[in-house]
Amino acid sequence: MTDLPTRRSRRLAEVSRARAAAAGPPTVAIDLRAPAPVPEIVVGGRRDGASGETAEGGTAQGGTAQGSTASDRTRVMGILNVTPDSFSDGGLHQAYDAAVAHARDLVAAGADIVDVGGESTRPGAERVPVAVEQERVLPVVRQLVAEGITVSVDTMNASTAERAVELGAAVVNDVSGGLADPDMVRVVRDTGTGFVVMHWRGHSDRMHRNAEYSHAVEEVRREVELRVAELIVLGVREEQVVIDPGLGFAKRGAQNWEILAGYERFASIGLPVLVAASRKRFLDGVGSAAGATPAERDLATAAISLLAAERGAWGVRVHDPAPTRAVLDVWDAWRAARP
Repeated sequence: MTDLPTRRSRRLAEVSRARAAAAGPPTVAIDLRAPAPVPEIVVGGRRDGASGETAEGGTAQGGTAQGSTASDRTRVMGILNVTPDSFSDGGLHQAYDAAVAHARDLVAAGADIVDVGGESTRPGAERVPVAVEQERVLPVVRQLVAEGITVSVDTMNASTAERAVELGAAVVNDVSGGLADPDMVRVVRDTGTGFVVMHWRGHSDRMHRNAEYSHAVEEVRREVELRVAELIVLGVREEQVVIDPGLGFAKRGAQNWEILAGYERFASIGLPVLVAASRKRFLDGVGSAAGATPAERDLATAAISLLAAERGAWGVRVHDPAPTRAVLDVWDAWRAARP
């Protein structure tokens, strides 16, 4: 028997039609403001991973460059954890003076960007209140910008990102790619800031439950590509975006190596790539003794930085810039000597 509309449903339909007729045709709001400029640290020397071409028409790292310029070399992003519980250096730089001093050390050691974070995203970490994160991060961001240091803010919270960008941060590095806080898209879209979009399958306290893949490289690539497409539909410009395949986040040890070995699949998306392998657990026993401290993984980190640069990575995120800067300088000299 066919269900017939009830009197109430017919009446609701009539009311809906009447309201629509009274409202007239829909209006479309057009924003005539020019889009905010994207920081040069993000757009300069952008590489197309599929072709090896930079945005300026030159040859990307891994190509046949005659030399390297500040815009086409792989950026070194120095990690500044203003936290008590980060896996490698928690508590060492939590105080304001210690954080600012370490940021200066990172720059002196070769960092192009200092990535300031106030919430640990190590496996098992619990969320911290936004107010606590901002108390840790914003004074440091303000001081570093005042000193002329290029700053990235490592946050999943839109309000923290917005205030940091207002203070002069050039990049928002969101390990959730804007999924943890829906308002992040508005902040990134309206400010024109650079936006690192990482592959993400949930918060740190449960992400390893989600490390199930039939083919890690292809599944992670597809999820990153879909997230970027969503952001572009929502108004974020392609030139703002840097992608990060999320090493160590919802990935088991061998899966991280698969992601690195499949670098070209991520580069083929056509967006700049950030490689963030520094001191992570999957490096244990590679280039150092098994069970060594996280800091003893810096040589393995530098090796990955070199391999990433050779393949055209936009940037590498590291705890100790010195060994990475040294190997990247060697790489720059090598490719500068090519005929």
